[in-house]
Amino acid sequence: MKLRDKLVLATAMLSLSVSAQPTLERAFAEPPFEARPWCFWYWMYGAVTEEGIKADLEAMKNVGLGGTYLMPIKTVETAPEYDGKAPQLSPEWWRLVGRSMEIADSLGLKLGMHICDGFALAGGPWISPKESMQKVVTADTIVKGGKLSGLRLPQPESFDGYYEDIALLAMPVKGRKIELSPKITVGSIDPNVPEGKGMNIDASGTIRSSYPGWIQYEYPEPVTVNNVEIVLAGNNYQAHRLKVLASDDGKTFREVKQLQPARQGWQNTDAQSTHAIPRTTARYFRFFWTPEGSEPGSEDLDAAKWKPNLKIKDIVLSGEPRLNQWEGKAGLVWRVAPATTEAEIPAVQCVMKEEIIDLTPSMKDGAVTASLPEGEWRIMRLGHTATGHTNATGGAGKGLEADKFSEAAVAKQFDNWFGRVFRELDPETVKRVLKYMHVDSWECGSQNWSDNFAAEFRKRRGYDLMPYLPLFAGVPVDNVETSEKVLRDVRTTAAELVVDVFYKVLGEKAKEYDCLFSAECVSPTMVSDGMLHYQAVDFPMGEYWLRSPTHDKPNDMLDAIHGGHIYGKNIIQAEGFTELRGTWDEAPAMLKDPS
Repeated sequence: MKLRDKLVLATAMLSLSVSAQPTLERAFAEPPFEARPWCFWYWMYGAVTEEGIKADLEAMKNVGLGGTYLMPIKTVETAPEYDGKAPQLSPEWWRLVGRSMEIADSLGLKLGMHICDGFALAGGPWISPKESMQKVVTADTIVKGGKLSGLRLPQPESFDGYYEDIALLAMPVKGRKIELSPKITVGSIDPNVPEGKGMNIDASGTIRSSYPGWIQYEYPEPVTVNNVEIVLAGNNYQAHRLKVLASDDGKTFREVKQLQPARQGWQNTDAQSTHAIPRTTARYFRFFWTPEGSEPGSEDLDAAKWKPNLKIKDIVLSGEPRLNQWEGKAGLVWRVAPATTEAEIPAVQCVMKEEIIDLTPSMKDGAVTASLPEGEWRIMRLGHTATGHTNATGGAGKGLEADKFSEAAVAKQFDNWFGRVFRELDPETVKRVLKYMHVDSWECGSQNWSDNFAAEFRKRRGYDLMPYLPLFAGVPVDNVETSEKVLRDVRTTAAELVVDVFYKVLGEKAKEYDCLFSAECVSPTMVSDGMLHYQAVDFPMGEYWLRSPTHDKPNDMLDAIHGGHIYGKNIIQAEGFTELRGTWDEAPAMLKDPS
């Protein structure tokens, strides 16, 4: 390049630099719309007035916000002391939502709204149990081989009277429940622990401790145990850290297994946890516990974060082979647990696909007429029902959560809440002002079934799920390796359907109304990929908490940021300064360096 050309290029670059400087300064002084912060605008307990709306929106404008997400929370009846006059979906509520649109429009602000009443997650009174999130439920009957004539079968769990059958299967019995009742005793390692703080059983039968100790089950005769189910009344991480010991005489004990907690999310109470152990025959089983080795502050610990206490409602020992922590693996709840080993369940204890007899055509009105070969048989009735989850923070618009695998149910939810705004209010004003649709943090548990699930599984995984249905009850099929693989495929299919149905349908609906789509995280609550759904949204969002550490979810922001990188989303949103105690003393200025 000639010298003259170099000088011209350098001059041009300097000119661009100088001219850009005032533009950058102006951008900081007057940020463009896409750079302005927003806030969540909670209309609490129907206590909303036009004067309050105007004052709120003017304050938002004055501090430089670009807009706000309008979210009504709870019912008038929840807090009558606030004398709310605008319950959700009432004529007065619609009038005030319309006024908020008009006032925001006059101030140059934009609005967003959540996909349902409240902030989690996507349900309403228009969703029937059949249209809601579904889970597989089972009930067993043990019979002798031979002729079955009109045998009445117990119906599995149902929600609000709703239940539908999936299949009726017969399989050889590979292990039995323990019918004997144990004598339960407890003790502390250190006899000098403060009274009531060591291992004890309270009046309700709950086992508690703050110090190392043991729980002992003594049977009148030896029993064979294949699994240990930990039954809790809430969430207790420490209950899954027991060391299982066995003894023939109550004096000399041998170690059977150190139980290992699954990784878990904060909404972990939709199912109990069953731990597989190597098949053990003994008269005494002792469960040793110590808080040593816990990791305070880790997200997995949830309720046991800061003070590791033990609290157990019951321990159920069984001789039936069950996959290790099958409840999470079957998609009933978000958990990540170690794989079942052959030492815990050898192939001989697994049900072979060829041994399973499909009795579905032989069942009518809950009774079965059929013939079975000689031997002892487990008849498993499998069906599905609603999980029962609702948009719990809603008010008059509260109801069952829509089926996340059903396009029709998701579209119905959209049309009855977000879409309805465009029908109830002045459409031109709404089109100018309501520009964002939001799905907040996933707080409605998981689901592992829908009418289309088996067909979607075959299409996506390339094989038939139906021969493996006993896995939904933790019963191993063929061998533990195959069983773990099929259940992993079940979870993968669920993760894909959440995106391909729930988020993509909502994204398409939002576009119909010229709205952008923001969404927070799915896992660790719904069985899903933590980042996959961000491909279907315009603005990935996470959340963080400052002085409410028990609610902090650091993975949220990581998922949103990495999901944004993967799927080419340049703007990542963050819900911040939400407070557990409502002292309203946190603000963005706290994050600035005072120097």
